[in-house]
Amino acid sequence: MSTNQKKPDPVTEQDLPSNTVKDPDTWATGEETMTGAQASYLKTLSEEAGEPFDETLNKAQASKRIDELQSSTGRGKNH
Repeated sequence: MSTNQKKPDPVTEQDLPSNTVKDPDTWATGEETMTGAQASYLKTLSEEAGEPFDETLNKAQASKRIDELQSSTGRGKNH
């Protein structure tokens, strides 16, 4: 005799909590100099927003500034 018990649906990636969005203030490497990619993107966003580019920002500060400029320019909304 067989039973027709339905197996639970597998957990999909979208069901799991994201570990990619973390508060920059808690980054272990947040005090390090911003990465080249951050600097390049931040410079582009700054130019588009008509804002000055600050090359002295650390990783955490650059991440926050990128978020601010994305919001003001409308970039990065759809990843």
